[in-house]
Amino acid sequence: MQNDQRPLAGIKVLELGQLIAGPQASCVLAYFGAEVIKVEPPETGDAIRGWRKLDANGTSYWWQSIARNKKSVTVNLRTDKGRALVKRLMGEVDVVVENFRPGTLEKWGMCPEVLHGSHPQLIFARVSGYGQDGPRASQPGYASACEAYGGFRYINGFKDRPPVRPNLSLGDTLASMHAVIGVLLALFGRVKSGRGQVVDVSIFESVYNMMESVVPEYSAEKVIREPSGSTLTGIVPTNTYLCADNKYVVIGGNGDSIFKRLMICAGREDLANDERLADNAGRVLHEAEIDQAISDWVALYPSAEVLEILADASVPGGPIYSVEDMFNDPHYRARGLFEPVNYAGGELEVAAIHPRLSETPGRTDRGGPELGEHTKEVLTGFLGISDKELSVLQDENVV
Repeated sequence: MQNDQRPLAGIKVLELGQLIAGPQASCVLAYFGAEVIKVEPPETGDAIRGWRKLDANGTSYWWQSIARNKKSVTVNLRTDKGRALVKRLMGEVDVVVENFRPGTLEKWGMCPEVLHGSHPQLIFARVSGYGQDGPRASQPGYASACEAYGGFRYINGFKDRPPVRPNLSLGDTLASMHAVIGVLLALFGRVKSGRGQVVDVSIFESVYNMMESVVPEYSAEKVIREPSGSTLTGIVPTNTYLCADNKYVVIGGNGDSIFKRLMICAGREDLANDERLADNAGRVLHEAEIDQAISDWVALYPSAEVLEILADASVPGGPIYSVEDMFNDPHYRARGLFEPVNYAGGELEVAAIHPRLSETPGRTDRGGPELGEHTKEVLTGFLGISDKELSVLQDENVV
């Protein structure tokens, strides 16, 4: 787009691989202005085109979000000519985002060591389950297994039940965010050094990065953090409470002054002024007593009234939102969290991507492309391939 002032305008990205972690990283880069060329297998395309809910044409609504702003080029990487085309495209871009199993690009002669010989400025963002080296590197790494291996599943849920997974591919999304951070750091580093580098992102390490104080606490005192249901170990009170209308609210009253205000809201001035509960250490020792007091109070009122009382007292609290609640909430609308996309079936809304920049914000220009929609544009424009050559490649099922 001409005169694009977004921060990544002018940066060219080649996306290789399928499904979530790598493509979601490229989605964020495209949102903030990068030109993202997505390579897909002919005929089938990225598997996510057919995942979950589908429109009348058999394409997933998810595709309109994760593939927004991208260009689709079909290339058969199982052929020598297809790999040769992609290798040439690598020489024309700033960043390659790939999420093949480690060793795949090496087998194809398209790895960083090869490409950096002729294109030392190239940045490789490599997303995998377990990283590019180490004993587990070659193992298939889906988000579910890597969330478990990275420590998240162990501490998530209730002690007396099996470990719980969220109804999302959390590990993939965390890995995509780490890949974006890595690409931005590498681009900044390239300004200083003039050279690209490899950004090695694993799903399990992206989950592991979220573990807060789990590691130092074990290192110092051999404390193993256990699952704690809807509470947070060592911080009191913070929990989920059932109101009179059978709806849950989350209340976080763990600051010393906030706790006092919360107890006054609950009609428990005795606990607000109890010296045993003056700081978090004391409240941890009496967690059950405090949670019972809060539970007894919220059970008397509907959730909206509880939240209003808390807001008036400057006590953090919130509802448990479904996506329907999000769509109906004026704050979501005021913050611009939904963006329209036109697609073959009409128009839908996708989630805006944050952070929101004051001067050069990102945006959704268009939804996911049709399969191979930009093959001719990219191969002729980037590589100078003639229409005749392109026709031959199509006949040979290369593109």
